[in-house]
Amino acid sequence: MTRAEAPTRPLRRDAERNRDRIVEAARVAFATDGIDISVEEIARRAGVGMGTLYRRFPTKEELIDAVLETSFAELCDAARSARELDDPWVGFTSFLERVFELHMRNRGLKDVIASHRHGRRRLEALRAELRPLIADLIARAQAQGTLRADVTTEDVPLLFWTGGRVAELTASVAPELWRRYLGLLLDGLRADAATPLAHPPLTSAQLERVTVARPR
Repeated sequence: MTRAEAPTRPLRRDAERNRDRIVEAARVAFATDGIDISVEEIARRAGVGMGTLYRRFPTKEELIDAVLETSFAELCDAARSARELDDPWVGFTSFLERVFELHMRNRGLKDVIASHRHGRRRLEALRAELRPLIADLIARAQAQGTLRADVTTEDVPLLFWTGGRVAELTASVAPELWRRYLGLLLDGLRADAATPLAHPPLTSAQLERVTVARPR
């Protein structure tokens, strides 16, 4: 190895660590303080200079993209881990539990998504990656006979929204109350307690319309 080559790998590792610190600081900042927080404050919280931040993320929009991609990657990782469990019902329920945990950790990110109009196509691509993983979790649990047969992939985001709203409203007084609400939801999803539902699920097109138009 030449003297010129020696520092290359440490510098790359340092750059990757700086990037991770910036993205995590931005995630926390967006979740607690909202989308309007300055990049200067994010750099300060990450412990890096503005030059370092701008080298990794020349615009705030690129930083937002990185935060969203990281958050969706966590959801996909949770779904893949759940799919590896031997018991399909446990896999399905553990995925929902993990989603609620991530929602509590990232409560303010819905405002980022709502404000991120330029990235709608990217968000849809991220959702498209997650959707078949959720569909597989549903299919496995239904084949096992534990999840009611009329649950569809389009039902799951609504479970997230309703449960997430409960978690947000009670976070300051009972931060773990969402676990009780999730238990109630899961009991209603069991096949052995299912009764006919009064309304069909949303179609994919209807879900997309609701996702775009719903209040933030």
